[in-house]
Amino acid sequence: MGNLKTVEVRETRCPRNHYCPLIRICPVGAITQTDPFSAPVIDHEKCTGCGRCVRYCGYGAIMMKER
Repeated sequence: MGNLKTVEVRETRCPRNHYCPLIRICPVGAITQTDPFSAPVIDHEKCTGCGRCVRYCGYGAIMMKER
């Protein structure tokens, strides 16, 4: 049975003024960002739903949602 939750980015909560430190926090490399002025992107094929990014985001821009 697959993971019933998915990680989503709330772009309105993301400051988009620096490279996201969560890129280094993700244990499977599922978070990328094209430049410091864009919001991070979650690769749902790689994401395991561990929730580390949710716990470490100080802006509340990353959240766990039911699929």
